[in-house]
This record gives sequence, structure tokens and C-alpha cells, in this order.
Amino acid sequence: MTARALRPRTVTILSTGPQALVQDLGRPGHAHLGVPPSGALDPPSLRLANRLVGNAEDAACLEVLLGGLVLRANASCTVAVTGPSTAVLVNGVARDSPLHLAPGDTLTVGTPRTGLRSYVAVSGGVAVPPELGSRSTDLLSGLGPAPLRPGDEVPLGDPTGVPVGVDVLAPLRVPDELDVPVVLGPRDDWFDCPADQLRAGRWTVSDRGNRVGIRLTGTALGRTPRRVGRELPSEGLVTGAVQVPADGLPVVFLADHPTTGGYPVIGVVPAHALPLLGQARPGTRLRFSPQG
Repeated sequence: MTARALRPRTVTILSTGPQALVQDLGRPGHAHLGVPPSGALDPPSLRLANRLVGNAEDAACLEVLLGGLVLRANASCTVAVTGPSTAVLVNGVARDSPLHLAPGDTLTVGTPRTGLRSYVAVSGGVAVPPELGSRSTDLLSGLGPAPLRPGDEVPLGDPTGVPVGVDVLAPLRVPDELDVPVVLGPRDDWFDCPADQLRAGRWTVSDRGNRVGIRLTGTALGRTPRRVGRELPSEGLVTGAVQVPADGLPVVFLADHPTTGGYPVIGVVPAHALPLLGQARPGTRLRFSPQG
């Protein structure tokens, strides 16, 4: 057998942009250990990228913040880039996704025109060792692989499926204003007319967000008089929880959120509405629509 045949399937990271992480669909079910679910902030884009290259939908991909990723293929592979509209180049030439890379080809992912995060799937999936059943990088607990750096060689698994062909890959559109559903509770009784306050309020996504959660500026939510100045003992938090600190400005928790917290949670954003929050740039306008 030749040395070429024995060469492992990898890609080499040449540049990461602001942040590039390994993500899959996360490690739910470990909150009792203090471990967040983690995983892709935009699961539909990750699932689509995997289907396009013939991977299982839960295979590990690269989650790229605001573009700037450059990688070199060290083996023949199929690549798909999903999420918001983003320039994709192979050896400096613009290409449509999905696409084929030969050994030595370089892939460059540009800055998305809207939104924050692109997902790069490679046939075979990213094959770093799993921790607690997931290959996701968890920025809060430190589980999973470290954020990628230039020079990292990322291992790939063997391709197992057939890529799903498409004529046109429609990019994700991230609107300038989000209308976010929220189910009230468990601590909505800490607020005066909580549904009315949420419905009437207007917010903007601040620049202080990350994979743990997004902070909002705008309307301060008012507590009932008997709750002013009081705090809760720490209690469990779920992804999508809308926590309200003492200043009244909501925080929406995302995949790397802490598993407990001491501020009241006025409501929870359903899972289907979270991917767009994970793509919301600072300055995006937001309003809540209480459900039920």
C-alpha cells in the first residue's frame, strides 16, 4: 500500500477569522453535572450542510463567526457552506456550494452579508474525540476541542453517505427586526402585567453577546412592588430562558448557557425560534410576542 493511500483524511486551518469552533448538535441531558447542552447555535444550517456532503445530520462541522476561515484540504473531500449569504472561494476563485476540494486546494469563507455564523461541513465529518457524547466546543465549561487556531490539523472521518445535490442553495435570510415568541414562566409572577410589558417593549441586540446568550438594550421590565430588591435562590435554566437581571434588561440564554441562575426567568423562547437569535448581529431590533 502506498504512502499516499495511508495519508489520513484531514484539513489544515490556515486562518480562523474572529472565531471558528467545532460544533455538532450538542450534549443535552447533563445539566445535573453543570454541563450546558452546547452545540450549533443554528442547528438547521448545520443539518443542511451535513446533508449536502452526505454526512449524518448530527455530524460535527465548523461553526465560523463572521467569516475569515481559510483551510487547506489534505485529502479529496466534498464541502458545503450554509447559513447567511457568504462568498466561498476555492484557490481564490468564487464557487457555489456544495463543492469538491482536491488535495492541496484552499477554501476561503467570506464575511456573511447578514447574520453572524456560517457552517462548514466536510464529507466524513470532523472526527475529533467526543466528550460526553458530543464533539461540540463548549465555551462555558471548556468541554470539547479548543477553539481552532492557525496551523491546527483537523481530522475527518471516512465518507459514509452520498451528497445531496441541489441546483440552488438558498441562503438564510436574517431580518433587521426579529419578532420572537416567548412562553411565559416560570417566574412571570415577579413582573407587573408580564405579557403586556413584553408585547409593548422594544429592544436591540447589544454587542455584549456570545454563545452563552444575547443581552438586550431598550425597555426595562418592571417587577411587582413586593419583588423589587429581592432575588431568587439559584434554580435551573434551560436554553431559550429569558432572564431579567435587576436592571430590567432581558438576557436570552443560548446553547452554552449556565445551568443555574438566580435572576427571575420571565419566559422561554421555543427551540424553533432560537436559530435566528443565534444569527442576530448587534444592532438587530427585537420584540417579543407572548404565547398562550
